[in-house]
Amino acid sequence: MAEQRVVAQIGKPHGLRGEVTVRLYTDDPEHRLAVGAALRTRAPAGSGTPGHLTVRSTRVHQGIWLVAFEEVTDRTGAEGLRGVRLVLDAAADDGAATRLDEDAWYEDDLVGLEVRDPAGDVIGRVTGLEVGAAQDRLVVELADGVTAQVPFVEAIVPEVAGDHVVVAAPPGLFDLYRNG
Repeated sequence: MAEQRVVAQIGKPHGLRGEVTVRLYTDDPEHRLAVGAALRTRAPAGSGTPGHLTVRSTRVHQGIWLVAFEEVTDRTGAEGLRGVRLVLDAAADDGAATRLDEDAWYEDDLVGLEVRDPAGDVIGRVTGLEVGAAQDRLVVELADGVTAQVPFVEAIVPEVAGDHVVVAAPPGLFDLYRNG
């Protein structure tokens, strides 16, 4: 399967005619989300989400990008898209789906990286990235098999390197997941 880059993640519905908010992961949304653009989707298996969505319209409302798709015409359908990622094959990327800044990361860049503590000891592996309204969170499978979420902020994740991330977890962070 070709490597894919996330262009945007669908948020909540807006209005009654199938528009949704999107969180952008591209610095060229006018090109990537142009009317008629067909984007692949990444959604949980069995979600009923089409394999691709075709952009019907886009607009910016109070600084938030709103997108409507040909395949979704009402609020109920739009609600079903929440959390779906719109992706582009990396081989087809002409450079427009680049990071917004050097401190931004694609989920695909992070998944599979070792998680180390500040002393360099391996404590787990990154298995995902959860996008949040206030901050994103790394999903980490710890060495003992427990899955935890780590706020993806510089104070806690001070380093992202080619093969690992450093996590300076506050005391008790992982215990929340072990005892929860």
